[in-house]
Amino acid sequence: MSTWPSSPVSQTPYPLRPPGASEIMPRLYVSDLAFAENPNALASLGITHVLSAMRGYVAIPPNPHLHRTQYPLEDLPFSELAAHLPGTTLFLRNAMNDPNSRVLVHCVEGVSRSTSVVCAYLIAEFGWTPAQAIQHVKSRRRSAEPNFGFVQQLQEYADSLRRPPS
Repeated sequence: MSTWPSSPVSQTPYPLRPPGASEIMPRLYVSDLAFAENPNALASLGITHVLSAMRGYVAIPPNPHLHRTQYPLEDLPFSELAAHLPGTTLFLRNAMNDPNSRVLVHCVEGVSRSTSVVCAYLIAEFGWTPAQAIQHVKSRRRSAEPNFGFVQQLQEYADSLRRPPS
């Protein structure tokens, strides 16, 4: 697995970190809905991009410099995740290619949908297995727990990335 330089958030012992966002890798964070809708919280991390991985209205604070997208995911094992992963991965890849960006992925609790989307990005970008991606995300966000259906769909996504184009 790759290692990245430390940041102030990642150097803080987990129990002492403020609730809300967890840094998965430099400039890429996962949070719950309350954090994503809090303008002071977003500003504290300098968030420039927000990916909402949930259905329904999300009250992201208005900011003309904030890039955002939303994918209508439900946190149910048989909900369609895999079909959205190429789009979520592309959004994250494009955002992370800008060295000045700081990206937040959230769902309601920051447990399953958002962490699955970030795992898919790690799989596509770094060639990790789903197990490696999930283990890394869990090491950075203790509450991370992609549901079993999403874990299966992450494997399908990883397999699709390894298939030669038809």
